[in-house]
Amino acid sequence: MDNINLVETFSEFKDFKNIDRETMMRIIEDVFRSMLEKKYGTAENIDIIVNIDKGDLEIYRLREIVEDDEIEDENLQIAYSEAIKIEPDFEVGEEVSEEIRMADFGRREILAIRQNLVAKVQEYEKDSVYKKYKDRIGDIITGEVYQVWKKETLVLDDESIELILPKSEQIPSDHYRKGDTIRAVVLKVDMRNNLPQIILSRVAPIFLERLFEQEVPEVFDGLITIKNIVRVPGERAKISVESYDDRIDPVGACVGMKGSRIHGIVRELKNENIDVINYSPNTSLYIQRALSPAKITSITLDEKNKRAEVYMKPDQVSLAIGKGGFNIKLAGKLTGYEIDVYRDTGGELEDDVDLDEFTDEIEQWIIDELKTIGCDTAKSVLTIGLEELVKRTDLEEETIIDVIKILKAEFE
Repeated sequence: MDNINLVETFSEFKDFKNIDRETMMRIIEDVFRSMLEKKYGTAENIDIIVNIDKGDLEIYRLREIVEDDEIEDENLQIAYSEAIKIEPDFEVGEEVSEEIRMADFGRREILAIRQNLVAKVQEYEKDSVYKKYKDRIGDIITGEVYQVWKKETLVLDDESIELILPKSEQIPSDHYRKGDTIRAVVLKVDMRNNLPQIILSRVAPIFLERLFEQEVPEVFDGLITIKNIVRVPGERAKISVESYDDRIDPVGACVGMKGSRIHGIVRELKNENIDVINYSPNTSLYIQRALSPAKITSITLDEKNKRAEVYMKPDQVSLAIGKGGFNIKLAGKLTGYEIDVYRDTGGELEDDVDLDEFTDEIEQWIIDELKTIGCDTAKSVLTIGLEELVKRTDLEEETIIDVIKILKAEFE
């Protein structure tokens, strides 16, 4: 490694490793000081001058001039007869400054210096990446998909730092190819095998919160507060908001004119339905809003057990439950109450019940099979009977028995 190689090496680290000047100088000085300490036993009397821009390095060793027969440590002292060969005017007690050149190092020492330098820079890089992303947990980042595996996707940020988006943190309808641009939130940062591992998420509620902050200035400025967010990623989400400024309609501001603000968020979340509701400290009103678009007749709260019995007209029940039961599940998670829905028949004979209202208890494919033979309601299934259902559908007899049991329980 001569001076030319040093210039190239310094430039390489400085330009490609994104290390600031002071840090690079400190790393180089530490590496050379460590090597000199090993070579001479101590580096206390050695000055190292690093010039990153020029790729220049100067090393000087200071030694005290002593009488020829008084030398105790050749590293710290130099014989008078040797000193006057350097400068004839030297006298005993003065210090001699000698330059140590790269040529004074052996091949093995040069290789060790280079290896230590690379190791130190890599260690600095890992530490730098960890600290950078540790401070960005909860922030949205934009990256480029570099590689897609079965269980995770590798994403590179604008500094080519590797980020991981596990399959479990992707929206079910997410599909990526190399080169795609992706937005996600930094979920957590760990050190595994001495390497920083940055985990991204697109399903965490905070991702939705950050999207609202980006799209709705009033949320970003704190004029609108997001009280809670619950999601079934890719299907449905509910978000409760409030504003202490009476002049601001928090729901209207979040949705925007003709949905202009929320449409961008919905597209980002692969058409996830988002219900924005006004938060209320009045629990009954809050639950009523959370079950929207269903309209309730009355509600009974059990504050101690955090349960709510909600009564509504039969035609509102399916709206309250929602597709796949998502609406009632999310309403419960949003309000913190377990919600039970009851039909309010007003003393009249109980109406029939749509099969779609049983999605919590009967799998959707079974309901679809029953619909293929014209059974859309509970009573239409019960009136046909077990034997006929076995003949007319592809369902197992045991499955039909279970279905009938569930449907009968509804009218008991």
